[in-house]
Amino acid sequence: MATFGIEEEFQFLDPDTLFPVDVGAQVFARLSAMPQWRDVTHREFLASQIEHASAVFEQMDDAHTAVTGFRRAVAEQAAELGVMVASIGTPPDTTPFPSITDTERYQRIVRTMDAVIADHQVSGLHVHVGIPSREAGVIVLNAVRPWLPLFTAIASNSPMWRGQDTGHDSWRTVLLRRWTTSGCPPAFLDAADYDRRIARLLGIGGTVDLGVIMWDVRLSEHLPTIEFRVADAQLSAQTTLFITALCRAFVAHSLGAPDAQAAAATASAQMPSELLSAALLHSAHHGMGQQVFDPLRGGLAPAHACLRRFVRMLEPELVELGDAELAREAKARLRVEGTGAAQQRAAFQRGGRPELRRLLTRTMSPVRGDEWVTVAAGAVLG
Repeated sequence: MATFGIEEEFQFLDPDTLFPVDVGAQVFARLSAMPQWRDVTHREFLASQIEHASAVFEQMDDAHTAVTGFRRAVAEQAAELGVMVASIGTPPDTTPFPSITDTERYQRIVRTMDAVIADHQVSGLHVHVGIPSREAGVIVLNAVRPWLPLFTAIASNSPMWRGQDTGHDSWRTVLLRRWTTSGCPPAFLDAADYDRRIARLLGIGGTVDLGVIMWDVRLSEHLPTIEFRVADAQLSAQTTLFITALCRAFVAHSLGAPDAQAAAATASAQMPSELLSAALLHSAHHGMGQQVFDPLRGGLAPAHACLRRFVRMLEPELVELGDAELAREAKARLRVEGTGAAQQRAAFQRGGRPELRRLLTRTMSPVRGDEWVTVAAGAVLG
């Protein structure tokens, strides 16, 4: 059974203005005093953020319990401090320059990147999937490159920025393009090639350490995992679990392919860097609302049709991992409700900041009637 872990970043906001509020240290102290959350609660780059870096899981029902439990806990702590917490890729509005958590590493990054940090007010969902070796990780890296535009579209949840609708579904994706390493990684020959090339980046263009390698997918330097970093932070725990299920099914699929290394290299070669770069920005702009690049068709295709083909491709792995029903329900729900970006945009158009505030609050800590409950292979996800 493939192991996996989930990292979710959350941002604290003023309930009236929806500006970031720098209470990350207070909430961290409170949650760290609770045995249930002590080992999985972490500070983040922004003083208005906190991170849930989960335990290692084998079953999605365990992940569901942890993800929903942490969300409720952090929402309760925020309410006690008179603020709200949101799981979104960018804050709806913000200050000219953010407050940064006071650690030497973070301050060094600020000194190195200067004004880039003014707009680096982003939150993401990172999914770690266990791999047998770094060689296997490079196979997955090469295999997933053509599918990153679809992942970007599914996970889009940052349409708002500095009080305005950007017209983009994932403005976070656009903001991250300013970093030396961002977007899709290049193709690699093998693990030695990967390690050699990232080592040469150190000290150049703001790469203060390997933790600043910010590609949409990378190999972890401290865990035996491949890390999918493409997703915005997600409105709902259910969408977080859906993206997680797709990531680990894809890892199993790509490693199980006949002559996996050659198959991954071929798939990657069919997606040249200039086409992939354009496709990623296309997805950041339009999300799931129009067309995305479909590797199985070799060009743009209706987004939901592309997702159907992707899920069908991964069906054997989803069934084996016990996540097939989860994926089916989530795919249908996505078609009806839209991405997080679509829901944020609709709320803002419907009623401005007050309606957006209600959406963000409800999706972080839903009441029973708003929860999505599905039974999948013995796992309760709701």
